[in-house]
Amino acid sequence: MSPPSPHIEHGPVNADHPSRSPLSPVTWREALRTWAYIGLNSFGGPTGQIAVMHKVLVDEKRWISDARFLHALNYCMLLPGPEAMQLATYVGWLLHRTWGGILAGSLFVLPGFVAILALSIAYTSFADVAVVGGVLFGLKAAVLAIVVEAVIRIGRRVLKNRAMYLLAIAAFVAIFFFNAPFPIIIGAAALIGLLGDRYRPDLFEVVRLKSADDSSAPAAFVTDAIDARHTQPSLSRTVRTIVIWCGLWFAPILALGLWVGRDHVFFAESVFFSKAAVVTFGGAYAVLAYMAQQAVEVYGWLLPGEMLTGLGMAETTPGPLIQVVQFVGYMGAYRDPGSLQPVLAGVLASIITTWVTFIPCFLWIFAGAPYMEFIRGRKSLTAALSCITAAVVGVVLNLSVWLALHTLFSRVYDVQWTISRFAWPDLTSIQWPMTALAGVSALLIFRLHWGVLRTLAVTVLLGIPLSLI
Repeated sequence: MSPPSPHIEHGPVNADHPSRSPLSPVTWREALRTWAYIGLNSFGGPTGQIAVMHKVLVDEKRWISDARFLHALNYCMLLPGPEAMQLATYVGWLLHRTWGGILAGSLFVLPGFVAILALSIAYTSFADVAVVGGVLFGLKAAVLAIVVEAVIRIGRRVLKNRAMYLLAIAAFVAIFFFNAPFPIIIGAAALIGLLGDRYRPDLFEVVRLKSADDSSAPAAFVTDAIDARHTQPSLSRTVRTIVIWCGLWFAPILALGLWVGRDHVFFAESVFFSKAAVVTFGGAYAVLAYMAQQAVEVYGWLLPGEMLTGLGMAETTPGPLIQVVQFVGYMGAYRDPGSLQPVLAGVLASIITTWVTFIPCFLWIFAGAPYMEFIRGRKSLTAALSCITAAVVGVVLNLSVWLALHTLFSRVYDVQWTISRFAWPDLTSIQWPMTALAGVSALLIFRLHWGVLRTLAVTVLLGIPLSLI
């Protein structure tokens, strides 16, 4: 049986805008078509994905007002995980309760999952083919420039004063020179923000949440007239939601531990990516630095240059950029399949990593959404978000440096100096074709202001002949 449609309380037609009459309830068939369309067109990272959703949900469908859309977006920015996917889940939840949120969030992820799974299989099956090698060569060069652009974009948003610059520098030093765990950096930044808001709010309230003042909008929207009893806080419902979704999150991990043992790659990946899902504040690029170093240097799931390959896949397919975890999980199980066939092990690992990455997103929305109005009104969280974002600049800068070292140079060493340990390249091992292609990518992005997909297309075409040099 399908869940019931939302109850709509019809009001009068707006006299100034007679064409904007109160809207009928959103049917499940229409919701399915719309969320599938958004999922298939969710390219361009969170900015492009949110723009697509705004165009469809606010301007075309009139399911949600601009004020409520921004209200939901502001809350999703305060949560760990991909804000665009969580925003889709939030709106789906408003329209059709829990099942609506599941539909919206799942269809946002599913197209990217299928695409990256196909690309991962192709990568392990045809990586030795010259043309495929050239394509991957071009992807690496372009993604390196894209990550640098992300540092600049995030930095412009938050590095507004000396305190924010010092936080970003401290985060970079902590993770690059001292291998400080990413969760500790984020926790310290949040604590600094909470204390800073108390003593110097002028320095620490830098990230301003978007205005949701839309009182002058004359349009009628579906969510404005919906029976919103399910959006009201309820302690019993919250406890029930937490129990159900934590069960869905942790039960498969426990089952894996019992089935294959705690030393198996499936169990290790399920635990590792569960931890990563909790600390993805500040966008996917922030946790990618932590993930890349752990996957390469600690677990051995990836070779150094392969994180760029995975990023290239995620950049060119629909869905959240954090979907790159699927490629990491696939490669880890493919290289250590145990008694399974390597491709089958990779497919199972893709499912496992995707599950533990996105199940927490549903938990945050379904358990926390009714309380978000209270959370949003607290300025201390704005200061904490500001400091977290400043720290993320330093973390993403670390990712840029780490990727550049392992992409532009064929030999990189670990250097131990007093109590610090960091990577340093053999300058004579620079790979000139890759460096030249990375320079072309930077020119297209920073000078000509080309988009991601257009830049990737050019670098892939150039990468095929250059990879043969």
